[in-house]
Amino acid sequence: MTALQWNGQGSYSMNALADRADLIELLGRYADIADLKEFTELPGLVLTDPLTIDFGSVADIAPMTVPLGDYVENLRAAFAPYVATHHAITGHVVNIDGDTATIHAHVRAEHWVPGELAGGGPNFWLVVGFYDNEAVRTADGWRLNRVKLTSAHQENPHLSSLALAELQAR
Repeated sequence: MTALQWNGQGSYSMNALADRADLIELLGRYADIADLKEFTELPGLVLTDPLTIDFGSVADIAPMTVPLGDYVENLRAAFAPYVATHHAITGHVVNIDGDTATIHAHVRAEHWVPGELAGGGPNFWLVVGFYDNEAVRTADGWRLNRVKLTSAHQENPHLSSLALAELQAR
């Protein structure tokens, strides 16, 4: 049963609408972690500890469950080489079952590298695809406990490798 189930009286439950709004905002905050490079407060407001991540379609890494602190440090390092990033997450399809939820959403993620790293070519890596995430209700509100990104299209994916090489050279 989803929390947005019709109540038979001409409306949806107010609690269901509040939960849906909270879950959509949660994905906005998730995007802000990388886009604002805010790795201190936001991760604990957005993610569980531990959490399961699956970025295999863009990073060729098997899904794994990791402690939040380890994930945040890896995220901080992975986004350090980028001048800017922008993750637009839209088209949310939210299904709530008690204290668990799934959220399917479209994502367009742009990652700009410094001009010298681009070598006169394109300076951004674009990933277009979908998030299929899971969230749990905690005492402090909704938190993502599983994040899965599926890439449908990429442009200039070689820039991701260049950014990683730049990071490792530091």
